[in-house]
Amino acid sequence: MDAFRRFSGSAIAIAAAIAAVVLAALALREGATTFVLVLGALLMSGACWASAARVLGRRAALRLLLVACAIGWLAEQLGASYGWLFGRYAYTAVLGPRLGAVPVVIPLMWFALSYIGYVMANLIVWQAPVEAGRGSPARHALLALVGATVVTCYDLGVDPYMVYRLRAWIMARTDGAWFGETVQGFAGWMTVAFAILLAFRLSGGAPDRTDAMPAPATRHATGPVLVPLCVYAGLMLFQVCLGYPVEARTIALFAMGFPLLSAGCGLLRWRGVLADAAPQQPASMKKAA
Repeated sequence: MDAFRRFSGSAIAIAAAIAAVVLAALALREGATTFVLVLGALLMSGACWASAARVLGRRAALRLLLVACAIGWLAEQLGASYGWLFGRYAYTAVLGPRLGAVPVVIPLMWFALSYIGYVMANLIVWQAPVEAGRGSPARHALLALVGATVVTCYDLGVDPYMVYRLRAWIMARTDGAWFGETVQGFAGWMTVAFAILLAFRLSGGAPDRTDAMPAPATRHATGPVLVPLCVYAGLMLFQVCLGYPVEARTIALFAMGFPLLSAGCGLLRWRGVLADAAPQQPASMKKAA
């Protein structure tokens, strides 16, 4: 365990140094928009990694990071190169350096969003941030579907903004049914998010309790669970305030607000705030006794 922690600390330090160099280069070469977008993606994925290491345990968090980045990058590479899953599109220079046809920050975003979907699905269904026990493949598939829906709700509002405001990528078709976007893109988001979450759950997503956060009886570990909910809330507020077109702002409020509210209620249940009160015995039964 100590060796693993030392390795994790060294890896984080190296990654931070590389990120600092990349951000400095972007600030000089690409301009403020690219710098802000890359910085935001790195901060978001870093916050989710720190939370996942505490909530899931470091090994499970690393497994989710690898699964999400691998599947996310492959799906985006196939999409940008051949038009699979999302329809034909091409990334511009707005999102910074690329690996193949895909900006480096995109797989990191898939990790962050997948982690958010994982935690929120557990809170919605189980009223707990992590799933207890291994479960059946069918149960894993159902939970993965819930998480993928949470992730895709975010994409409903962000896609038009990224395409028409920031021009982060260019779609081959601009006559789709969703503000010019094709519905195929959302099917792609559901498919990729579902594949990531299902692969993670089937690979042993339930954490080892010796390396994960304490059981619900010890409430001091609530902070890490709040991170994915706060990130999702921040993404929702951004779309509500700045979304494009204007209609997307109202859509984001309800599309993202409902799963966020449901997950928040699950968190309160896990905390014991909304726990059922002890049942009261009717007065007639007391007299009979």
